[in-house]
Amino acid sequence: MLGLTKAFGALYLSSLLMQLGSTLLMTYLALRLNAGGGAETWSGALMAANALGMVLGGKVGHYLIERVGHIRSYVTCAGGIAAAVLAHEFSSALPFWLLLRALVGVAMMCQFMVLESWLNDQARTEQRGSVLALYMVASYVGMMLGQLALSLNGDLGIHALLGVAIAFALSLVPVALTRCPHPTPILAAPVDVKLFLRRIPQSLVTLVVSGMMTGGFYGLASIYASQQGLDTVEIGQFMALVIGAGLLAQLPLGWLSDRLPRASLIRAVAVLLMLVTLPLGFCQSPSFNTLMLFGAGIGFLQFCLYPLGVALANDNIEPQLRVSLASVLLVAFGVGAGIGPLLAGSLMEHFGASSLYFFFAACAALLVVFVGQGKVTGEHLQEDAPLHHPSTPNGLASSSLVAVVESVGANAQSSQCDRVINETEIATALNCP
Repeated sequence: MLGLTKAFGALYLSSLLMQLGSTLLMTYLALRLNAGGGAETWSGALMAANALGMVLGGKVGHYLIERVGHIRSYVTCAGGIAAAVLAHEFSSALPFWLLLRALVGVAMMCQFMVLESWLNDQARTEQRGSVLALYMVASYVGMMLGQLALSLNGDLGIHALLGVAIAFALSLVPVALTRCPHPTPILAAPVDVKLFLRRIPQSLVTLVVSGMMTGGFYGLASIYASQQGLDTVEIGQFMALVIGAGLLAQLPLGWLSDRLPRASLIRAVAVLLMLVTLPLGFCQSPSFNTLMLFGAGIGFLQFCLYPLGVALANDNIEPQLRVSLASVLLVAFGVGAGIGPLLAGSLMEHFGASSLYFFFAACAALLVVFVGQGKVTGEHLQEDAPLHHPSTPNGLASSSLVAVVESVGANAQSSQCDRVINETEIATALNCP
């Protein structure tokens, strides 16, 4: 692990700084809207704009990287993000903020494509799992630090935006100075959406619902916490704890998902989510300790849905279709991440902050109804399914994106097919059986 950290440390550090800036920006904007009143709908819209931008960013990233290369693409996007972040101070017009959030989403997706394709390209086959595992750890640590950064300055002045801009500016330095060779170009692949709608409807429902809950959490949980009386420092601690619980969940989930039917496990997680979210829905003024306890439980379960949905899909798709599958699953998650904050924000504005957790409970109930082992025919079950336990995307982008980016290149160049990611190695690197 020490050798990998030394070899890829520059890229890990850049990812950490990006995630720190991104999560700090999301929470800061939500709290600033909340301080001005009427935040719920607009905060949800901002998260939806960011999700839409990241979905569109896949195309933009391909275009940029193909024409100017990885480092120039990364530098261009990081500079654009820093400018967009600071532009929030020039106007408080919310349509303008929507545009800025979409632009940040597009640019961040391009940055993720650069970093993750780079890591996958330079990692040897036998070490790829460890390389990507460390990358995900760096990303989660950055996300938690971004929330805790709110503790450094309790107000909602310009200092937070300056911190975000500084984080993205600093993320340029490791990439610009890295001595790692450039990765190979990325190519496009055809996608048969109708096939996946017929073959893996339960997985697609799981991914959409997971996106709805994840988008709702990142866009609105800080507003909920603020309306429960938490100050800025406590909100940062609450958000960081939920994210940390989600990271910890990946270890036991990796063990369970290889031993129990995945559809049954999705339904079990959904039932538990309903039980854990409803108390916060009914309790109008929970104490700080109660909020932290239930928040950690919700985060522990919520971040299990994405990996289980992806694993279930890969169990039932032939190897030659898995590149297109990864793209479809990310789009499904992105659609959910766009819809969820809009619905949850509208509910919170009309029925109060606690309706956020009624929304989460309703999402979990959808999975209980539509997902179950009895609906899995087993007709297309694949014994060699390679994707047992991916981690939930960091907002939208994650190492799952590399399955689209790099596997496409490998599919188009069969002599390089050993570049296809085997994310089972990630679970191994994290000590998951």
